[in-house]
Amino acid sequence: MLDHVFTDAIYAARQSLESALLERVQVDERLHTDVLLGELVWETSYGLPGEKTKPAVRADLSMTWSPWSQSAYRSWMIGETPAEQPGLELEITMRVMQLSAVPDLAKIAGALPDEGPDLGGSLLVRTSPNMEHEFDADLKLVAVGVELAYEGLAELPDELLEDGEAMDAMFEDLGGWIASALVKLDDLTLT
Repeated sequence: MLDHVFTDAIYAARQSLESALLERVQVDERLHTDVLLGELVWETSYGLPGEKTKPAVRADLSMTWSPWSQSAYRSWMIGETPAEQPGLELEITMRVMQLSAVPDLAKIAGALPDEGPDLGGSLLVRTSPNMEHEFDADLKLVAVGVELAYEGLAELPDELLEDGEAMDAMFEDLGGWIASALVKLDDLTLT
């Protein structure tokens, strides 16, 4: 079994999402590694309970363990004081998909807060919305999708590095925050 602070963070995030009764989109969980750079990326997607395999509203979570975090963590493990604390680069993307017309972006953006959940004193900040359009072979609009992303860096203090179970407290509110945001988006009257 791999015992690492990054796997502790994955476990804590997954526990928080499932405690909020969100359901994982079955085919959308991945763990990538860049062997040359030493970067690890975990990606998953969750939707509201009872939705189809392609829910109209879902949250995509991406967590990155960068080479500088690994270097700082290694320094900490051998008793040195790292120049910077290791951290997790996080992105939560809220998606509204399968829309039949271009929606009012202000209505969608207004349903969600400007800042994401508090992860141990690190707030995620919302980026500008993105919109994608899907067309058929005759260039007729088939579907529209909108996404709002929250990005940030969650630094990991020594107490989290020492005790993997302390990571649970850091991610405790994540699932509830995402569930609330998904419900707000699902409650919008969009076609």
